[in-house]
Amino acid sequence: MTAHTTYLVGTASWTDPTLVKSDVFYPKSLKTAEERLRFYASHFNTVEVDSSYYTLLKESTARAWVERTPPGFIFNIKAFALLTQHPVEVARLPLALKNLLDQEQSREKRLSRPPPPVLDLAFDMFWSALVPLKQAHKLGMLLFQFPPYFIRNRANLDYLAGLRERLPDGDLAIEFRHPSWVAEQSARQQTMDFLRRHELSYVSIDAPSDPSIVPSFIEATTSQMYVRFHGRNREVWFKKNVTAAERFKYLYSERELEEQAARIRRVANVRRAYVIFNNCYANFGVMNATTMAQILARQPRDAT
Repeated sequence: MTAHTTYLVGTASWTDPTLVKSDVFYPKSLKTAEERLRFYASHFNTVEVDSSYYTLLKESTARAWVERTPPGFIFNIKAFALLTQHPVEVARLPLALKNLLDQEQSREKRLSRPPPPVLDLAFDMFWSALVPLKQAHKLGMLLFQFPPYFIRNRANLDYLAGLRERLPDGDLAIEFRHPSWVAEQSARQQTMDFLRRHELSYVSIDAPSDPSIVPSFIEATTSQMYVRFHGRNREVWFKKNVTAAERFKYLYSERELEEQAARIRRVANVRRAYVIFNNCYANFGVMNATTMAQILARQPRDAT
């Protein structure tokens, strides 16, 4: 890693219900979303927005975020589900998108295969809402987390290449959840080369080890690195009917964080490194993010 790497460390969401209810991070006196964001941004320099996956953001929301955070604070935005080939609830679609559906699609509970005009408009609405963040220099990565059935094939490679054409001014981070992209060494090398050619940042993860899970390793395919820590709770990972907070309920030890920090530092030619903790159960994520930020702020031992 270069001597001038900027580390941005935070959590995936600042509004997880188990965190808000725990009373171990936010003071009880904070009652509003505005107060919590201001408090969060006084402790961390970045956050990953999860709500943007479930619904298209409004420009007014992004403008409020700008006003509630200090200069230099960075928002990473998770792409709307429809943009990553996930189904969406028709009832939650904006009216402009609903009006483009035919009668049969309008009656469906979920939309899985949007017509091209719907997808085109969804991309336009997603990007236009982020303009206030971009103008304020508070927009970080656009996280495209693809579903487990998004396998490595020609059609999906073409879709990824098209993201750069749709969002030419965005910094795009790609998270795979099917091992076919990186499990075998030859496939991994081809995937990394493809991402580099299209200026797409590979999202490195830390997660339980299993043949059905993308392997955990740290790599950068652009000058910006994006690392997501999902926890290592293998026992709960495959359980049905558990919440996301329960699935990612894992508190990393300081030794584990030290090991990961060393791996992050070893990756060369990285201008900016985002380190995001998705183990958002109670205060687990904020605790680990705080410790990791302290570790990365220290001078590495081999540099002294």
